[in-house]
Amino acid sequence: MRGTLRPVLLLCALPAAFFVAFFLAPMAVVLIASLTTLAGQPTFAHYVRILADAYHWDVLWVTFRIGALTTLVCVLIGYPLAWYLVRIVKWRPWRRFCVILLVVPLFTSNIVRSFGWMVLLGRNGLVNDGLIGLGLIERPMRFLGTELGILIGLVYILLPFIVLAVGNALAKVDPALEHAAADLGATPAGTFRTIIFPLSLPGLMAGAVMVFMLAVSAYVTPALLSGGRITVFSMLIFQQYSSVFDFNYGGALSITMLVLTLALVAIAGRFSEPRRA
Repeated sequence: MRGTLRPVLLLCALPAAFFVAFFLAPMAVVLIASLTTLAGQPTFAHYVRILADAYHWDVLWVTFRIGALTTLVCVLIGYPLAWYLVRIVKWRPWRRFCVILLVVPLFTSNIVRSFGWMVLLGRNGLVNDGLIGLGLIERPMRFLGTELGILIGLVYILLPFIVLAVGNALAKVDPALEHAAADLGATPAGTFRTIIFPLSLPGLMAGAVMVFMLAVSAYVTPALLSGGRITVFSMLIFQQYSSVFDFNYGGALSITMLVLTLALVAIAGRFSEPRRA
């Protein structure tokens, strides 16, 4: 028994040590800093300062609104795209090519992609030129420095997470279930509503959670595309650590952001659970 248990413990030791060293230990440092003063005295003053200031709530509202809209747009675009790749595309080389196009941007820095969108969304950028050329607008729109510009950048960056998660879930749906539903007289829409969508919902929720978490914690894209006109919570945290050097207050901001985000994710997961009769 001991001979069998020892290799298992050795295999678990390395990932456990990595988790403790690079996740638990830094989080503990941030948590302790948020609960202490510069002199090392315990205090809740940083959290009182955050929760009692209306400005922080306004920034939180903007942050979570952008995150929710990013998640919604990614779901509305990502689910049909995943359906197209998994259910409609039959030629494997074309499917692989589409997946490569979808995944390759993930290997590019967010800074590079955000700068690219700054060029595209500028007053003389390709987006405005295209809209004017199509006759949809008469003068250039201002995308940079608006929530719409940040939303476009975040959707472009985070869309692959939804597509990959939903595509994986759709690929695992047993075709025999659909054939059985068709034999029993179910319409394609009814089959999708009662079989395919419920079975793909876990993948959709997993992708949506990833997108939301990454959207509300994003710094580079909002910082570059906001033009200094819009502030999200991650920018406040960055300012405390890089400019003000108030690590105690920055830690409190970080923990507040983490707790609120996890709470929203937990609530969304609770409501998305299938109800049992």
